[in-house]
Amino acid sequence: MTTFSHTDETGKASMVDVSTKPNQVRTAIACGHIRLQPATIQLIRDNQIKKGEVLSIAEFAGIIGGKKCSELIPLCHPLMISKIDVKASLTDNGVYVESFAKCTGQTGIEMEALTAVSIALLTIYDMCKAVDKEMCIENIVLIEKNKSEI
Repeated sequence: MTTFSHTDETGKASMVDVSTKPNQVRTAIACGHIRLQPATIQLIRDNQIKKGEVLSIAEFAGIIGGKKCSELIPLCHPLMISKIDVKASLTDNGVYVESFAKCTGQTGIEMEALTAVSIALLTIYDMCKAVDKEMCIENIVLIEKNKSEI
């Protein structure tokens, strides 16, 4: 039977001890999409959403979300993040969001990249909910994660 690193010998959830792992440069890229009605896309394009300029606000929210990952997900380790970049762009049927996250540490950065995308998409949802009742957040995925020796 497979053992899980986040459970103790009794099966209870437990934070993994990474203290003996070496520091490495770690990066991750994640993405996701929110499907919007054509009229909503046009409102975003024309900067007519009442709550403000959607794409840049979503990007900033994603950066903040990625930095707060360990406060939101109970077993995530707080990381010394050296870079989070979030880009939101209009597509034919909504907004595509991609994030890049980087740290030097003993454990990965993929949860921060995924959280950044999720929070950016939720921000778009919040900003557009008054005009679009059919929005759908979809396909949040980890595209890539890497680690390299220092």
